[in-house]
Amino acid sequence: MKENNSLLEALKKAILGLFSMLPMLFTIILLLGIFDTYITKEMLASLFISNNLIDTVIGTSLGAVLTGNPMISYILGGELTNAGVPLYAVTAFVLSWVTLGLIQLPAELEIFGLRFTFYRTLFTFIFTILISLLTVSTVNLILP
Repeated sequence: MKENNSLLEALKKAILGLFSMLPMLFTIILLLGIFDTYITKEMLASLFISNNLIDTVIGTSLGAVLTGNPMISYILGGELTNAGVPLYAVTAFVLSWVTLGLIQLPAELEIFGLRFTFYRTLFTFIFTILISLLTVSTVNLILP
């Protein structure tokens, strides 16, 4: 009987936690929709300068700000590649699109705290750049 009370209490806390986070979740969804609507792939393609390192940093930064669904990132990545954006930038963009999510920082700060959020974001940014550079370099070695 005591286990049932504990389970019901845990369920009640979980539901209350979910409802307290709903306004923040709706705000994140709204901001993502606005970015997806008003930022075109042509606008993004004009930002790259054909320098592998700088394009990777720009791609990482843009993907972090324009966070979204992984399925959309693959489609957008293909379109960016077709528009002539360097593969380094596209790889960094796709990777940071699904891992960084600066738009979600307020929610993450509230849930995990400043210290964790800061270090997670910093290390994710750095490793996104490194992984993107290594991935494209490896692909270039394998598929000349």
